[in-house]
Amino acid sequence: MRDLAAGLGYLMKGQRWVARHPRSWGLGMVPALITLVGYVAALIALGWWTDDVIAWLTPFADDWGTPWLGLFRGALAVLFFGGCLLLALITFTAVTLLVGQPFYESLSERVDLAIDGHVPSSGLPLWRELLISARESTAVLVRVALWGTVLFASGFLPVIGQTAIPAIGFCVSGFFLTEELAAVALARRRVPLAERLRLLRSRKLLVLGFGVPLTLLFLVPLAAVIVMPGAVAGATLLARDLLGEPTSEDGPAPGEATAGTGGAGTGGTGAGAPHGPGGPTPYG
Repeated sequence: MRDLAAGLGYLMKGQRWVARHPRSWGLGMVPALITLVGYVAALIALGWWTDDVIAWLTPFADDWGTPWLGLFRGALAVLFFGGCLLLALITFTAVTLLVGQPFYESLSERVDLAIDGHVPSSGLPLWRELLISARESTAVLVRVALWGTVLFASGFLPVIGQTAIPAIGFCVSGFFLTEELAAVALARRRVPLAERLRLLRSRKLLVLGFGVPLTLLFLVPLAAVIVMPGAVAGATLLARDLLGEPTSEDGPAPGEATAGTGGAGTGGTGAGAPHGPGGPTPYG
């Protein structure tokens, strides 16, 4: 339970951090707002055509009598739209981070700098970072799609399909949402996707404490736009926790060097330095 509380705590600390830096908050909402407009338009279109899609997928039920036809296709429509909404929650973060990559990188760096005066860097050019981010986000989306398919099929199970499965869906969303956000800080430390997933699985309660409340917030209209900058800041703190780095917000002022930061010192990281148990293999 302590990890659950810590995960929620990082989410709240991230929001407090951007509240103290209103310019960063304002700029950080722009990419999220642009992405949100596109997603709302897509979801409205999806909602409009969902009944037609379900009817096209289930021609065998055309001759069913009432109320069975309506109940069957209505349940499928809810599951279909819910699955698409789950996918949208995950892809929204990935697309927003891709659109606002330079800004969110800068925001995450400022959080690192405020804690120990040191900013880990991947040492890669921006175009290479964008390429790696797009490739790894695609790999995450494949995993999400597989989970979504399993959950969609499980939704037909009596009782648990309407109770446990939606709860599991929120946990899956929270896990991968956290991965996408923490990737901003972890990628700068050259921690590849496979190692990031291993780190997150090793602290599931911490990840869920951060990701599940954020997933619920993202369901509130416009909330995703408002909390996105703080979510990146909080995920940076969470990433530092996963790697055993200090997370106190009472660190040295930006620009102040401290003993044990930078290079291989305690709490410091050099570009490409290995992190975490087993030491991830840096991507080149």
